[in-house]
Order: sequence, then structure tokens, then C-alpha cells
Amino acid sequence: MAAWFGPAVKAIMPYVSSIIAAAMPVFTKRKSDEAAAQAQLLQQQIAELQSAASQNAVHVKALAEQLQKTVAALEQAASGAESRYLRTAALCIGAIALSCIALGVSLIALFGR
Repeated sequence: MAAWFGPAVKAIMPYVSSIIAAAMPVFTKRKSDEAAAQAQLLQQQIAELQSAASQNAVHVKALAEQLQKTVAALEQAASGAESRYLRTAALCIGAIALSCIALGVSLIALFGR
């Protein structure tokens, strides 16, 4: 250690507490300002999140209404498609029955002579 360092420290020691006491408000003020800025930023973020949550609630409600309308339309379309399917199936069964009768009549006419 340098020879001049020991006496310099002994000369400064009585003044260190007053220097720290004088400098402390500056540092605490900055921390306080930083804390205030942090708190303000946090409040702003909370307000933004609350706004986003309320907007999401409105959008979710609108989507739920649209989904309800879509499901109702799909159910109506499904019932219409089912009735058309039943009508088509009945026509197909009728056509098969008529073709079987025609086949039977043609076989009787062919072999009946």
C-alpha cells in the first residue's frame, strides 16, 4: 500500500459522515423519483390492461352472439338437408322398386312366351 494512503484516509475520515449525509438526499430523491416513475408506469400499465380487458369482454360478447346466430343457421340448414335427404332416399327406393317391377315384367314377357 502506498505510504501516502494511510494519512489521507485518516484526514478524510472525520468528514465522510457529513459528505454522506449531504449526498444522501440526492440519492434517495433519485430512488424516490424512480419509485414514483415506476409507480406511475405501473398505474398506466394497469389502466391499459383494464381497458384491454373491457374491450376483450365486448369483443367476446359480440363473438358469442355471432356464434349463436351461426349455430342456429347451421341447425336450420341441417334440418333442411335432412328433409331433402329423406325425400331423395324415398325417391331412390321408389325408383328401385319401379325398376324391379319393370325387370320382373320384362322377364315374364321374355320367358312367358
